[in-house]
Amino acid sequence: MCEPNVSEGRDPGRMARFGAAVEESPGVELIHWSADPDHHRMVLAYRGAPDAVVRATSALAAAVYAEVDLRRQRGQHPRIGALDVVPFVRGPGCAEADALGAARSFGEWAAARSVPVFFYERAAANPGRASLPGIRSGQFEGLAEKLSNPEWRPDLGPRSPHPSLGAVVVGVRAALVRFNMNLDTEDPGPARRIAAAIRESSGGLPHVRALGIPLRRRGLTQVSMNLTRHAVTGVNTVYERVAAGARAEGVALAGCEFIGPVPADALRGLDPGRLDADLGPGQILQLPEAGDREHGGGE
Repeated sequence: MCEPNVSEGRDPGRMARFGAAVEESPGVELIHWSADPDHHRMVLAYRGAPDAVVRATSALAAAVYAEVDLRRQRGQHPRIGALDVVPFVRGPGCAEADALGAARSFGEWAAARSVPVFFYERAAANPGRASLPGIRSGQFEGLAEKLSNPEWRPDLGPRSPHPSLGAVVVGVRAALVRFNMNLDTEDPGPARRIAAAIRESSGGLPHVRALGIPLRRRGLTQVSMNLTRHAVTGVNTVYERVAAGARAEGVALAGCEFIGPVPADALRGLDPGRLDADLGPGQILQLPEAGDREHGGGE
């Protein structure tokens, strides 16, 4: 399975064409896609045999590269590429070697089109650059300066960013849970403080990545989270912590959402009515549970 993130979340025509590029690729099933105009980001998920998934990803990338120009794109979500991150996720019957081969094949395709490629998580060529947030720090606007540092030489492709497409981060990771909680306030302060309190990097919950993001089009703010090992820190835990933080800030919750596919084991014991979160058809997946040796990456 592949779950690419595209730096486009506002143009319906473009997003339809990106989805069609995958749907029209033989041998793959597009199981879910979603987009948010404030994040300015589209997340797709599709599955098939490794070779078919690589072909579909190349078709998607070609469509994205024909239409997205990062010099004219800015949203709330961090990004360094038009096609920002391409995670391959092993499904039933897929060996890790096949997933790693798929990541490498797509990376070579992108590099041949003058897009710098970084490999992350289990595909990382440089263990010190396995973390997606570390690779993406500085975003597209700081990418040229970053790549001028010999320590940030791309794994494949040119040593300078593509002028309009930036770079792409490609990897193999375990399944993760992308879970967002909205707050009924336009003030971004509470969401940012709650995110800082719960994310692992600032001493919060283990295996949680979190950002506080304004949703200006909805008049809300959001605590946007990736649970990279949901068996360690699950949805119930982060829900309680964010809800408690919201109460302490004096703001009400305004609904939750899951982005992309959700491993079925991550939903055990949850009350969807309490969470006020809808899950669409095909969004709940039976996948191999992540073992302790695997670490999922946040997108």
